[in-house]
Amino acid sequence: MIRVVFNQKGGVGKSTICSNLAAIAASEGKRTLIIDLDSQCNTSAYLLGNDYRVNFSVAEFFEQTLNIIMKGRPYQDFITPTAFPNLSIMPASELLGELIVKLEQRHKIYKLRDALVKLKRDYDEIYIDTPPAFNFYSLSALIAADSCLIPFDCDDFSRRGLYSLLANIEETRQDHNDKLRVEGIVVNQFQGQASLPKKLVAELRAEDLPILNTLIHSSVKVKESHNISQPLINCAPKHKVTLQFCDLYAEISA
Repeated sequence: MIRVVFNQKGGVGKSTICSNLAAIAASEGKRTLIIDLDSQCNTSAYLLGNDYRVNFSVAEFFEQTLNIIMKGRPYQDFITPTAFPNLSIMPASELLGELIVKLEQRHKIYKLRDALVKLKRDYDEIYIDTPPAFNFYSLSALIAADSCLIPFDCDDFSRRGLYSLLANIEETRQDHNDKLRVEGIVVNQFQGQASLPKKLVAELRAEDLPILNTLIHSSVKVKESHNISQPLINCAPKHKVTLQFCDLYAEISA
């Protein structure tokens, strides 16, 4: 299973959702890989520490696709094990931003899909974190994925962007990847005491949008887990939000 976590709006919790679902899968004994395509490197820092250093990142993987003369490195060279059993990552790099124009000009949009066709033999689950934009990297991820999870943070701006986001995913499905499906919209940073989040969720469900049943509540514990570079299942396995992520993982795995 290859899942992409995607939203064109920043600050909706893509990296948090991607990292914690992958960590839960790994905690259940599944060989799990994360691909971090966001040049902000939040997922990579979350799992490897803020000062992580690697020899090869996903940027070097894409850079390699531009060189048609030299023999490329094996895909496993770009993967780094984390401190957590069964969980590995192809980390991001700030160099991703410098490469995007060259990759677009050379039409390398299918290279990630080709790599994951081979890599998924070694992993039970693969998660892809994407930049907050519909660009070369997010499109590459959607082309490579089996399903898409959409974080939604109960904000009116997020709601306005949701319709164009779904249209972009559907266009990608029709033009590039007919197996791609929207697995669901993940309501994140939910505040049960406030009326607006409940109103927005109810209205989206009334529109028959695929809102998942599990709601991820807002909590300072999430920020604390970022600060110590440990997913919730590892640093606070019995916390309320951790259990919500476990419920979310069970819901999408059912």
